[in-house]
Amino acid sequence: MTATIISGKELAKQKRLDLAKEVEQLKSEGVTPKLVVILVGDNPASVSYVTGKQKAAEEIGIEFTLENFPTTLSENGLLDVIEKYNNDDAVHGILVQLPLPDHINETAVIEKISPLKDVDGFHPINVGRMMTGQDCFLPCTPAGIVEMIKSVGIDLTGKNVVVVGRSNIVGKPVGQLLLNENATVTYCHSKTKDLQQFTKEADVLVAAVGIANFIKGEDIKPGAVVIDVGVNRLDTGKLCGDVDFEEAKSVASYLTPVPGGVGPMTITMLAHNTVQSAKNELKKVKK
Repeated sequence: MTATIISGKELAKQKRLDLAKEVEQLKSEGVTPKLVVILVGDNPASVSYVTGKQKAAEEIGIEFTLENFPTTLSENGLLDVIEKYNNDDAVHGILVQLPLPDHINETAVIEKISPLKDVDGFHPINVGRMMTGQDCFLPCTPAGIVEMIKSVGIDLTGKNVVVVGRSNIVGKPVGQLLLNENATVTYCHSKTKDLQQFTKEADVLVAAVGIANFIKGEDIKPGAVVIDVGVNRLDTGKLCGDVDFEEAKSVASYLTPVPGGVGPMTITMLAHNTVQSAKNELKKVKK
């Protein structure tokens, strides 16, 4: 068996073309989707992520504004910037790039963003709505993962899903979204005893643990769908995921690569949320 590769890069390309058409339609009705990204400091990884978001937004036709502040910016100063954009009707999405400097409380910052403009899907109100199956902005990486699984025609109903990782950004929400798709979900983590007994039973395995090549071929059920969320840099400078790709590809039926897998879909779902926010604004104007 050789796994079929689920290319996030290719799927993202198609979805961005569809989003560009939606943006054209919105513009013809007088609304230009606008995304504001706030970056505090110059963390190289953060700068790289922001650059990717800007490129995708501009490719789709979304107006993009970057607010880049020095690390000396105070927490109150950042909250004031967010409040300004909360009150700006021309802005449809606000994203504060994480992590933030130690003197700024991330929770306070996330909760300051209006849930109506929280295109990252991190605000507690959006998280609560997701948990209860209500309409909301879904967190981008988990939403992208569900799109990738569906793109190859897999029906998640009744499937045994194992999520390795329990972060608030990926692990917990992706399990919830897969549960919403009628899968049976098990969460595993660093304290799980005999992890392999769980992973070997997974029809769908989501690796989001942040350890290079952590999941080996022997940990995977033959024919499983394997989604690798990890992005780890080896001493050689090469990027790799949480799954040993070479071992997994001879066991899994479907497998996502790193890079070119989940990453491009994360950025695309951010654009999707921004466009959706602009649509919501247009509906209010029309009422």
